[in-house]
Amino acid sequence: MQEQQGNLEFLSSGSIMGLGLFIVAVTGVLCWLAWHRSGYRMQTGWLELLRFVLVCLVVTTLNQPEWLKTQPPDRRSTLAVLWDASKSMETRDVFLTKNASTDISHKGRVLGQDQDLSSERKSRAETIQPLMSEEVWKSPEMSDLNVVFEPFSSELDPPEEATDLNAGLSHVLDNHTNLRGVVLLSDGDWNVGNSPVEAATRFRMKGIPVFAIGIGSKVPLPDLELVRMDAPTFGVTNKQLRIPFVVRSTLGQDRDVSVTLRVNNEATVTKVVRVPAMSQAQDNIVWTPPATENYTLNLRIARDAEELIPENNEISAPISIREEQLRVLVIESYPRWEYRYLRNALERDQGVEVTCLLFHPELPQVGGGRTYIKRFPDARELSRYDVVFLGDVGVKEDQLTTEQTRELRKLVSAQASGIVFMPGRSGSHDTLIPGPLADLYPVILDPATPQGVGSNLQGYFALTASGQRSLLTRLGDTDQDNGEVWRKLPGFFWHTGVKRAKAGTETLAVHDQVATASGRVPLIVTKTFGAGKVLFMGTDSAWRWRHGVEDRYHYRFWSQVARWMAYRRQMAQSEAIRLFYSPDRPNVDDVLTLNANAIDNVGGPLDRGSVVVQAISPSGKTQTIRLQPGTEDLAGLFVGSFVPKEPGNYRLIASSSETGASVQTDLSVQGLNREQQGRLARFNVLDEIAKITEGKLVPVSDVPSLLEHLAALPEPAPTVHRTRIWAHPIWAGILVFLLGAFWVARKMNGAV
Repeated sequence: MQEQQGNLEFLSSGSIMGLGLFIVAVTGVLCWLAWHRSGYRMQTGWLELLRFVLVCLVVTTLNQPEWLKTQPPDRRSTLAVLWDASKSMETRDVFLTKNASTDISHKGRVLGQDQDLSSERKSRAETIQPLMSEEVWKSPEMSDLNVVFEPFSSELDPPEEATDLNAGLSHVLDNHTNLRGVVLLSDGDWNVGNSPVEAATRFRMKGIPVFAIGIGSKVPLPDLELVRMDAPTFGVTNKQLRIPFVVRSTLGQDRDVSVTLRVNNEATVTKVVRVPAMSQAQDNIVWTPPATENYTLNLRIARDAEELIPENNEISAPISIREEQLRVLVIESYPRWEYRYLRNALERDQGVEVTCLLFHPELPQVGGGRTYIKRFPDARELSRYDVVFLGDVGVKEDQLTTEQTRELRKLVSAQASGIVFMPGRSGSHDTLIPGPLADLYPVILDPATPQGVGSNLQGYFALTASGQRSLLTRLGDTDQDNGEVWRKLPGFFWHTGVKRAKAGTETLAVHDQVATASGRVPLIVTKTFGAGKVLFMGTDSAWRWRHGVEDRYHYRFWSQVARWMAYRRQMAQSEAIRLFYSPDRPNVDDVLTLNANAIDNVGGPLDRGSVVVQAISPSGKTQTIRLQPGTEDLAGLFVGSFVPKEPGNYRLIASSSETGASVQTDLSVQGLNREQQGRLARFNVLDEIAKITEGKLVPVSDVPSLLEHLAALPEPAPTVHRTRIWAHPIWAGILVFLLGAFWVARKMNGAV
């Protein structure tokens, strides 16, 4: 045990100390004079002495005396070697020649530093293994150094599935005293927890440097990676299913990559995709489900002779194939060509049940016949429709009322239905904008051209970057074919007068020639509103796409629109309750938003009551989520959320106590592959930690120079214990006691 040393200090200025000494001197003189006048009485002498002591103590208090006790470190100084134990350290990206293996001498020096590229590869974990010896870090100058080795990864289960660099550094700081420094062996890839800058700042405040040794490569490994497969959660029997995917390449040359879709472990579709060097390619593969069944989709890319990480070449996902019957309502004023061909396209789709409301404002009666209705549906009837096509109609006499547009708004926002705006040449859509549908409308109409813009010159659709990626505008099997199809589609001679698309929308196609102050005139625009979706079609000439090819593109486009807009409503539904969620393929730790609609006993949407969802995890654990009812526009929608913690298939069961109805569905939760092998080392993270703590970042080959820095580090400063005498309770107690004694003594001495 080291000997402790103590001394007294005053935290005071010279002026206060001088004034205090003056007061003490004056008090001493006055006390002596008082004792002299009393004839040197013993009682007066003791009283004046007590007065003098009190004044001295008060003056001492004003000068803030403190007792400092210095204690040298009672333990040897510690060097903590913090090493990364996460899965990213399994990446084999370090190339060493056979004769350049890292050797450790008995003196702790790193020998054999000549390096060259070779066919032999070492993982990052193997690279740091020679540094996991106490002898490496002890030089003659640091013989008394205590070296400890601390692994770190994360607090997840299992911990090696992620890297929490901030927690690893903080753990070392909290659990080791007399730290001389920290050596950090890592690739710098942190993916959970707070920023390591927080821990680095704590090290800086305590004067403890962090020396980082960067493990890994700044150059990506040669690899082909299947980054993503965006398969939907369900599909429809005998309807083509397009499955988008992304392939990334870090190879030095372009590659023709074979992509194979296996369904229930049987090869079904194969496609060749051109992937540019050091870039990525996005495409889709088409599969037609033959029957109603639950399938497992496995997408795989062929291994290239030069790639080094074949583990990331495939992705699997479950999908449910079912029968489908969408309910679509088409509302129109006049039987224009666009309306006629749209109605024919929807009626010929076996998965769509179409209903039409044709106002015929210039005739005494609305349109009639098969699939026609005579009036606008009430709230209960309207809630059954998945998609509403709103043609050239407005809030007018013998057309829509404000209350009916309010019901359409609720249908979209609270019941996840879709609405398609298809304005026409009468300009009736202008009357929708001031009303309840104004927020749904995805574009700002031009008041100067309420009846649209006509031209003798034919205009054409031009896909935007979003439109080239979207499945809504996918009319060809490949990106090249799709672009060619849209360039060759028959054009139009009229379009809606539009100023611009609103913020928060997605423009899929614009006019190829006409522009406004905000850019090209948007023609196909989508957005989400509440739980539902909105689409705007800015021309009335999509029916002309049939020229020379009949139904090929026209039917395909509107079929895709109807299914895209009704997708959420079809996730899981029974006759009396509907459950839908977002995202539809979540990852572990994602916040999953749950939505439900329930039908009351009279067939209308239930807007009061309760809906409960039970989420049964793959391990059998059950979590109960009580959904909260919405208000105003969201009346009839029940909303809640939960966070899945396990990968695999969850069973979701939604039920309503008021109606007794329930529905269940399976939810596929993807495991987070945070620790992907092959990622580049993040030396910038390590360099920032080193700079903040006044340490240094070095490669593995420069460990000898790092030892010199460690040897030059000063010993930890001794511990100083500071006792504030002037603010101590005992000191205050002494003053109070002496003041009381002085008062009593004065009374006993006859003072008034």
